[in-house]
Amino acid sequence: MTNNFITRLIASLALLAIAAATIFTLDSMPFKVFYGVFAVVAGIELLSFFKQHAKIWWISLVLIEIALLVFGSIFVARINTLQIVLLIFGVCGYDVFAYIFGGLIGGTLFKKSRPFRFVSKNKTWEGTFMGLVCSFLLVGITLLATNSTDYLFLLAGPLAVIGDLFESFLKRRYKIKDSSEIVVKNPFFDKFEILVGGRGGHGGYLDRIDSMAFAATILLILL
Repeated sequence: MTNNFITRLIASLALLAIAAATIFTLDSMPFKVFYGVFAVVAGIELLSFFKQHAKIWWISLVLIEIALLVFGSIFVARINTLQIVLLIFGVCGYDVFAYIFGGLIGGTLFKKSRPFRFVSKNKTWEGTFMGLVCSFLLVGITLLATNSTDYLFLLAGPLAVIGDLFESFLKRRYKIKDSSEIVVKNPFFDKFEILVGGRGGHGGYLDRIDSMAFAATILLILL
């Protein structure tokens, strides 16, 4: 277990707690603004990718990711407080617990526990499976507790996996380990790196919002 694992874990749980606190005490508007700011910074990271390569195919991939950020923001702006909670539990439930279980037991149950090694070599079967289980449980319990019929939000976890893999594929194509490597060079953004887990190998703001942007975009289409 590395220091960066602890830092990222604390940052992820803190962000989740802040999001939940603001939603339940101040309604959903602060979270929507918070999400919008993250989307803008992630968009800046993506635009910076153009400096690395200017091939049409790779630029097209970046434009797709930017479209996901835009439509994801539209979806978040339109949904109600309960739906935001379901989205957070579905996406962040997968992200946080996949990271926790991947770091704690990844590779212990399956010797060849790298299902996506050509896209994201650090993801494990154990982390992916437990992340999805926790996502389903969080969303399912919330649906039952509130008598909600927004069952489509059960798809948030699986959609988060796809969004995360797409962003990992994008960075691999651009040969960039962390999108924060670009923005962190700006002193203004450097002060805010701790919000997403510190500078020690985290994936940048894009890495914190990619899963939710993809899930939100697909749910916008379905709903």
